[in-house]
Amino acid sequence: MPLIPEEPQIPESAQGPRVTPAAGRTAPTPRPVPGPRSAATPRPGSPGRGTARPAPPAPRPHPTPASSAAPAAPAAPAPAGRKLPEEPSAAQFQLIPAPAGGAIDAAEEAVDLLLDSGRAPGDILVLTTGEQHPWAAHELSFGEASYWAQHDAGDDVFFARTANADRCATRSVVVVAVNGDLDEAAARALSGVRERAGALLIVCGEPQTVNSALGAGV
Repeated sequence: MPLIPEEPQIPESAQGPRVTPAAGRTAPTPRPVPGPRSAATPRPGSPGRGTARPAPPAPRPHPTPASSAAPAAPAAPAPAGRKLPEEPSAAQFQLIPAPAGGAIDAAEEAVDLLLDSGRAPGDILVLTTGEQHPWAAHELSFGEASYWAQHDAGDDVFFARTANADRCATRSVVVVAVNGDLDEAAARALSGVRERAGALLIVCGEPQTVNSALGAGV
């Protein structure tokens, strides 16, 4: 039987010097060789293809400390001012030239224009310096009680004489028909009529007669 020759043994002296790692150092571990990366394997730190990126978390509300909110300063009270008394404003004056015989007609035309402009009938008072207006004379035939009751109702144009002006209430517009000569009493009455007009005083008559009765201050 043939003999298998033995593998020759290499003496240690012939293998070369052995490298011994230095003290405290570890021999490096061989790194594995990376193989081919498939599409299903994502890159570290990056979402894989086909994988939905998660939505960022909603920011959490940060409560504001009560001490950091500055309290609103109280509103300063408005200074109390002294209210001045209101001075009554004088009524506007308007003169319509007309003879004594046509003063009532001029006054009626003025009333019609006032009503057409939107004035309420109860805002108008018509006074005559001479004879009564026909409407007043007619109403007085039923007695003074019913006549003055219509004045107190205040819902229609009222006609009276300047001699009775003190009995009439103040109305926004007063129309005066100077339908006769002005004696001293009638002149004084006409001069005081302006106090019965709240906004407008209309006088129908001869300008010279009216101006002498009312004076230059009108």
